[in-house]
Amino acid sequence: MASSDTPAATKTTRKPTSFSSSSSMAAVADRASWYCAVVLLGLILMASVRESSLSHDHEAFRGSRLLDRPCDEIYVVGEGETLHTISDKCNDPFIVERNPHIHDPDDVFPGLVIKITPCSDRSR
Repeated sequence: MASSDTPAATKTTRKPTSFSSSSSMAAVADRASWYCAVVLLGLILMASVRESSLSHDHEAFRGSRLLDRPCDEIYVVGEGETLHTISDKCNDPFIVERNPHIHDPDDVFPGLVIKITPCSDRSR
């Protein structure tokens, strides 16, 4: 009878083995899910830190510091600026003519992108 008990005991131990195998697969899947969640959270945090550092750089262009910036070919209108002040500052009297997207010279707002072509001193 001892030999007949052995196969029954083997069958009994095989069933928990397959159950523990599916249980270990579930544990691996849970660990992978947590790993993915932690990585995703880390990426979100890194993106928010980077975004906050970029928004901090934009503060350098506000206030009286706008008057100190150079007139590049592409110019972003700052707070309190008008086409007249930009024209005087950048020596470009033809801003409206060179920027067809400006329909009304009085409708200038911060963030408006305009093209600047300074006049040379020889033409004056």
